[in-house]
Amino acid sequence: MSILRILHLVGSADNEFYCNLSRLYAQDCLTATADPSRYDFQIAYITPDRQWRFPRSLSREDIAASKSVPLSEAIELITKQNIDLVLPQMFCIPGMTQYRALFDLLQIPYVGNTADLMAITTHKARTKAIVEAAGVKVPRGEILRKGDVPTITPPAIIKPVNSDNSLGVSLVREATDYDAALKQAFEYADEVIVETFIEAGREVRCGIIVKDRELVGLPLEEYLLDPHNKPIRIHTDKLLQSDDGELRYAAKDNIKSWIVDPNDPITQKVQEVAKKCHQALGCRHYSLFDFRIDPNGQPWFLEAGLYCSFASKSVISSMAKAAGIPITELLRTAINETLGSKLQAIA
Repeated sequence: MSILRILHLVGSADNEFYCNLSRLYAQDCLTATADPSRYDFQIAYITPDRQWRFPRSLSREDIAASKSVPLSEAIELITKQNIDLVLPQMFCIPGMTQYRALFDLLQIPYVGNTADLMAITTHKARTKAIVEAAGVKVPRGEILRKGDVPTITPPAIIKPVNSDNSLGVSLVREATDYDAALKQAFEYADEVIVETFIEAGREVRCGIIVKDRELVGLPLEEYLLDPHNKPIRIHTDKLLQSDDGELRYAAKDNIKSWIVDPNDPITQKVQEVAKKCHQALGCRHYSLFDFRIDPNGQPWFLEAGLYCSFASKSVISSMAKAAGIPITELLRTAINETLGSKLQAIA
């Protein structure tokens, strides 16, 4: 069996927060999926100044010791390495779009969704419009720019159109709270979505993977909510930052989140809707969607998160594990879907 040379695309072309977030998940992936008999892992690390490094590992020491090079030199280095496959680990908007498109131009395949689809789904309102056109229920919403006045009667959710990890998200109960919530949201984007608040119910995520060209629904992950004390999830429910700037996972303790019993009737209902979303958006390899379940059991689409780091703490990895699919098999499945007939040896 030939060994695949896989380039992990890590870091951020935007800011240090996303650099650290990317490094956190990518390091987890490197550890969880290491298999020298199958893979030769290489690392490309991008910093917010858009310089490239090729460190031996993702330790801060190795990153600092590696040479910084511009894009032109990075392309030359990459093309000489005979890379079989790229594993994107970048979460900033340029990383999810421009840097994936670069590998399309270089004709090096990568795991995950295409650059053009990632560009669409980084804009929450456009994503909602596409899945709504496919018959999926979405909360009523409107896009605001600075100076616009909301027309939706509270309670309402305010969120930047293109931020992740619940940055800038808030719940408005009274119209008098709109100004403060909008001011906060506009710190993260030039456009903001105001949408009708769907009372809980429940909030779940559903992962879909593609195996042998068939869509497979994974067990749902549910999040701790309380109608009075915690009606929505906020940024600190997902990530925490220590005094030294290191990020760590917050929602991975089986208290704030847990895997739903596959026999729960909501599972099949949500999986069917998630598959509709996957097909409507034109996803490949895998997809991940958030849904609010109202008190009547109706799923409402909230947003798409079309990435997986193949880290042990990644949501899709956790869902797959609950379905009896170890992370190593999950990665092999994605690689098979990416390379297709080019990859008989690893099947």
